[in-house]
Amino acid sequence: MENTTTALSENAPSIENGASAQQMLDYSNLSLKEIVEKFEKMLETGDQQELYKYADVLKASFYKVLRREKISAGVFDVDNPVDYATLAEPDGSQPEEKAEVNAGEETVQNESGKESDSERNPFIDIEIGFKRMYAKYKELRTQFIEKEQKEKEENLAIKQEVVNQINSLLEKAEDLTLTVPAFKELQARWKSVGQVPIQKSKELWESYSRAVEKFYDYIKINNEFRDLDFKKNLESKQGLCQKAKELLDYPSVVNAFRELQKLHEDWKEIGPVAKEFRESIWEEFKDITAQINKKHQAFFENLKNEQRDNLVAKTALCEQAEQIASNNPDNSNEWNSLTKSIEELQVKWKSIGFASKKDNQKIYDRFRAACDKFFEAKRVYYSNFKDVMSQNLQKKESLCEQAEAISKSEEWKDATYKLIALQNEWKEVGPVPRKYSDAVWKRFRAACDLFFENKAQHFGKAQSKFEDNLAAKQALIDEVTNFVPSGNHDEDLASMRAFLDRWNAIGFVPFKAKDKIAKAWNAALDVHFAQLRNNENEVKLNKFRKKISDMKNNGGSDRAIRSEREKLIQKFHKLEQEVATLENNKGFFAKSRNAQSIIDEIDSKIAATRDEIKQLEEKIKLIENQYE
Repeated sequence: MENTTTALSENAPSIENGASAQQMLDYSNLSLKEIVEKFEKMLETGDQQELYKYADVLKASFYKVLRREKISAGVFDVDNPVDYATLAEPDGSQPEEKAEVNAGEETVQNESGKESDSERNPFIDIEIGFKRMYAKYKELRTQFIEKEQKEKEENLAIKQEVVNQINSLLEKAEDLTLTVPAFKELQARWKSVGQVPIQKSKELWESYSRAVEKFYDYIKINNEFRDLDFKKNLESKQGLCQKAKELLDYPSVVNAFRELQKLHEDWKEIGPVAKEFRESIWEEFKDITAQINKKHQAFFENLKNEQRDNLVAKTALCEQAEQIASNNPDNSNEWNSLTKSIEELQVKWKSIGFASKKDNQKIYDRFRAACDKFFEAKRVYYSNFKDVMSQNLQKKESLCEQAEAISKSEEWKDATYKLIALQNEWKEVGPVPRKYSDAVWKRFRAACDLFFENKAQHFGKAQSKFEDNLAAKQALIDEVTNFVPSGNHDEDLASMRAFLDRWNAIGFVPFKAKDKIAKAWNAALDVHFAQLRNNENEVKLNKFRKKISDMKNNGGSDRAIRSEREKLIQKFHKLEQEVATLENNKGFFAKSRNAQSIIDEIDSKIAATRDEIKQLEEKIKLIENQYE
């Protein structure tokens, strides 16, 4: 007897179309109405296989879209979510019963003047309608399964009777004219009968196979008939082996596996072959079966690995979404940035395949909960943001009033500072309602523009005067540069002071030329003042030299000379400390705006102090030389 234990049994389950469809399809891109119409059309067609394949997919998609539209319509309470993936009512009643009760309650509420369910929830009618259709499908499905099971039981009885009748033919084996046609008729009858209960399938097939083999092995028929029948059966089984080989190159492993089950069914219906071929033909078919089964198993192992990787990737997206949802920004820019991030995560989510069936819904619910939390927080923020924008509008209107009060002022410097301060304050105020945004900005801008236009017009008139002042100052610089000192310190110093008085009497120059002309002026003065300082220092040093000489020549004590030296050293160190302090202050002012004038003043003090230090150093050396 051929060994068929490794092949699938007669009623071996193939890939569940319903489960496959639930994993691969998604109708959430349709509207509620389109989903209902598609379900209704399937119910009207009455194709149970199609209904079983798509009903739960349509159901999941319906509640996914329903929930999304409820959130959009503002009738879904995210804080109290409901499991819309389950059609059963919380109280255990059927959808039709619940719908009737709700309808009765709605009538009472309408008559009493209260708000009806449909007014509170505009989706209630389509939801009840869908529940009724799904309940109808479940009822039809139950009836179909019961009918199918009954037919299988009837088929079992018929096939058992066929086996009994084949066994009974062995008692009439000597009458070939009656036995062989009867046997062929029983074989045809066996093939025409449909499936039997799966738990009885294997035992029934083994009974039938034993009966057929007994018939062929023990019936007294001539060798010519037997060999012809065996040859025909061998050719049929070789054809099945060839078809099985072709399945190895199928692009779809799942479809190849499904087709292989059909070939096994056909194999069972073919009679035996000659004993010398039985083992070899079966081994060939079994080997091909093993290869296809191995590819099928590898396919689902890879699928499991992919689903595991998809779960890891989706878990990471959930964590990122939860992190984003935990933020609570206080300005719209941050909300917009976080919204963009959440939307990018949603795009990535769609690009990742399914997780395993047991994990897929859980991980999706987790991701959806994080997204819902974020968008609900955003909705609450913008609800409160209306009050904030109203307050911002009041602040900006106040700034407009202040700017308008300053706009006609001719206190150019003071008013400029005030307007700049108002502009900075304006930038700090958040957004206002869109319908007021342009108007309030144009009002503020108009006040600022008016002032700065008046200021530009005023200083435009003064520009020509500034150019004259620039020419006068340049002429004075040339005069100072060409000045030849007389050699008399007091006279030369008086000349320098006269030059300074004349410079200060000249008015402003153009702003862009201010620094350059001032630098040229200081450079011209520094040449003469340096010479004056050198002359003055020499005079002072000569007086000090005479003082020390007199002290020594007139019997002055060494102690008095040393005391003078100590005073000079103390003053020397004190001035060095002052220079260090000024250098430090200079570094501080260098970091502030409009500090150049202060820095120039500090540089002048540092230069003067260093000159004084140099004089002290020379006096100290003079004492040391005189003392030695």
